[in-house]
Amino acid sequence: MSAANSAQYGFSPMRRALRRLGRNPVALASAWLLAAFYLSAIAAGFLAPYHFDDERRDLSYHPPTALHVRDAAGAWHWPFVYTTSASFDRFYRRQFAVDTAKQYPLRFWVKGSHYRILGLVPSDRHLVGVDAPARIYLLGADARGRDLLSRILYGSQVSLSIGLAGVLITFSLGLLIGGLAGYLGGWVDDVIMRLCEMLMMVPGFYLLLALRAAFPPQLSSIAVYWLIVVILSFIGWAGLARVVRGMAASLREREFVTAAKVAGCTPVGIVWGHLIPNMASYTIIAATLSVPGYMLGETALSLLGLGIQDPHASWGNLLSEAMSIGQVQFHPWVLWPGAFISATVMAYNLLGDGLRDAFDPRLEAGRS
Repeated sequence: MSAANSAQYGFSPMRRALRRLGRNPVALASAWLLAAFYLSAIAAGFLAPYHFDDERRDLSYHPPTALHVRDAAGAWHWPFVYTTSASFDRFYRRQFAVDTAKQYPLRFWVKGSHYRILGLVPSDRHLVGVDAPARIYLLGADARGRDLLSRILYGSQVSLSIGLAGVLITFSLGLLIGGLAGYLGGWVDDVIMRLCEMLMMVPGFYLLLALRAAFPPQLSSIAVYWLIVVILSFIGWAGLARVVRGMAASLREREFVTAAKVAGCTPVGIVWGHLIPNMASYTIIAATLSVPGYMLGETALSLLGLGIQDPHASWGNLLSEAMSIGQVQFHPWVLWPGAFISATVMAYNLLGDGLRDAFDPRLEAGRS
């Protein structure tokens, strides 16, 4: 089939790649899982039963709340919870007693703490909740009696967005600098490649710690967030630039590049408008596989106390409570943030593998 007929019947290379991706159930399931995570992050204020800093010290490390549908007499009800009170045993371990005197039904569209939808529209409505003084801890509570589910939802706004922001900055730098090095060649290429090699010689994690430690510790969480994005982007662009440089060098003698040069396009215009679009399949795959690295970088910093600081939440600083074996033994629900991190990283990797298979030109040649 000719190229004209392929375009006419909707069988462009991009369309064929998307069709192959749609036939990959693992990659498709990963894409849907990531979409659910990002939608949950956007709607965190609405989905979270409480504000991320809404604490009850008397209910610290409360286990996941049980939803009951039958009372003590065996009668069926709409899902409800009981209030609980804490006490200590002779080993000073916290125990919770259930008070069955009154039922607190699970409610939808309830009033609660204030938040802003997309940071703009104020609201106080939450998807689920129960009336005070009862509390609902679907995934348990942390050391200060804060709902772990709410903190995970709010923390996803940091942990999920930091990967996208880091990739956006890194790929903008890497594509432009690497493209210019490959297109211009000569001394420009030599200087840029030597700079990339110098950055790549330094172990990334140690460079990350050194750069973060160079800034004052009293920064706000917002400043720390953007600081982590900039640091991770500064570390990551060099390797991408080297790969892009090789691809640009192989494309710079093509007819469309010569035509753009004759038409008077600047080197930056040629790189952005002609070379980078021809690297689209590689860029999409590389960006998808790079996001988990930025997430894990933020997690490592927050886990060490150098990232997002309490009371603000990220999956990294939520996981810091799981560093104690005793906490994991007696309060295993503190591992939930690690489960979300693992699921996200695995989903990105599986989606990246699916995209690699979908855009593989050798697979396309074998099927033609």
